[in-house]
Amino acid sequence: MIYHLLYPLHETFSYFNVFRYITFRTIYAAITALAICFVFGPWLIRKLESLQIGQSIREDGPETHQAKSGTPTMGGIMIIFSVVISTLLWANLANDFVWMLIVVTVGFGLIGFFDDFNKLTQKNSKGISGRTRLLFEFGIALFIGVILYLKPNFSEAITIPFFKTMLPDLGWGYVLFTAFVIVGAANAVNLTDGLDGLAIGPALICFITYLLFAYFAGNARISGYLQIPYVPGTGELAIFCGAMVGACLGFLWYNTYPAQIFMGDVGSLSLGGALGSMLGNAMSRRSDSSTIPGPSSSSSMFGDSSSSGGGDSDFGGGSFGGGFSGGGGATGEW
Repeated sequence: MIYHLLYPLHETFSYFNVFRYITFRTIYAAITALAICFVFGPWLIRKLESLQIGQSIREDGPETHQAKSGTPTMGGIMIIFSVVISTLLWANLANDFVWMLIVVTVGFGLIGFFDDFNKLTQKNSKGISGRTRLLFEFGIALFIGVILYLKPNFSEAITIPFFKTMLPDLGWGYVLFTAFVIVGAANAVNLTDGLDGLAIGPALICFITYLLFAYFAGNARISGYLQIPYVPGTGELAIFCGAMVGACLGFLWYNTYPAQIFMGDVGSLSLGGALGSMLGNAMSRRSDSSTIPGPSSSSSMFGDSSSSGGGDSDFGGGSFGGGFSGGGGATGEW
């Protein structure tokens, strides 16, 4: 929202031009999500304690874990709230990829919420049945896969790390592949969650990595230089990842040993679903991505001219000369 409200003012006040830069908005998305966690966290912990929403520990678990029984859970609400608010504030809301990530994060979070709610009402650690949970998870994941499959100029070929020329075309199987990746990642994070800071730490590292992947794949010049497929629009996902990084750091403050709050399934499923969606987008490519020029098209990576679209460069007009971009709008700046 901030982007849509303030960036149009750059024609009158040039300093508002800074809002077009993905790097600028990614940094502030992370700061915003972190600040929301610090402000919202203490209130949420007190509220959960007053409502007696505590963690149920498996009876067959280690005896040392029994001491954690009653610790406030469902802290994933804090993560989802801060990520969604921060993303809506700083991302380009005309970008389809951003909305897909929000849908998956909120959708899987709702599944986790009802699972946690059942655990609390039944006073055990079972929750809703695995079959029911998988049914809803695959429903959301298949929906995202179909949306990606139907996008114009979208190729069903996937990229495999370290094998630049190996691009298997899955056809309609791409939808099933995307669903499998999203659901698998969601349940992987869910299985990882169990100790103080155990799930949120690796998730933080993964989102930092995917932040770079999204930024590189969304920039025509960088993707050409690194010989990775250029996918217009994915640069905005760096802002979502930045918000996730800030939210993970904020939640880790309360989740580190001794944990004041647990994320619950509402947190682990939403984090895993978002990771799986990011992976699905990172492995995708456009059918015309091979036409994007590589570094051989100019004398250096920081050339004078734009490789495609309007100028949207962090380095444009500065010491590196004229700007270049990786596509129109705010999705392709350096």
